[in-house]
Amino acid sequence: MRRLTITAVVTFVIDQISKLAIVQGLDLINRGEIDVFPPFLVFRMAWNRGINFGLFANSADVTRWALIAIAIAISAWVLWWIRRDRPGPRAELAAGLLIGGALGNVIDRIVYGAVADFLNMSCCGIENPYAFNVADIAIFVGAIGLVIFTGAPDKSARPRNPRR
Repeated sequence: MRRLTITAVVTFVIDQISKLAIVQGLDLINRGEIDVFPPFLVFRMAWNRGINFGLFANSADVTRWALIAIAIAISAWVLWWIRRDRPGPRAELAAGLLIGGALGNVIDRIVYGAVADFLNMSCCGIENPYAFNVADIAIFVGAIGLVIFTGAPDKSARPRNPRR
């Protein structure tokens, strides 16, 4: 569980520092866009009031608080699940990424009323209209990691209650 906690805290801190440095420090909030290594990496300010790709992004305050409650509930459930099942160190890392990222976006919703997205990446003549942030990356990688690392038990592992 220590691995999960450290991963969640580090993920949360990196997410919040990156948002402060880029959105506030580089004044992206007012500049709107900064070419870093175009088109591969552009800082493009976007306020996401919904979920992925702006889904459910109506401006109702009730949606904001519902999304905060859902993120906290999912984080609590993942923590409970990992503590109960103890699926191993890789699953703990994945859970830490998901929880740290989710809580990073919760702070944005509380402070700004929306999630601050600023990373935009395009390639090969395909223009990506969407922006994301470090927390979004952590949530995505954490969710995929939980799917991969909490599947069927390792057959080479010893059973918990061996027959004698």
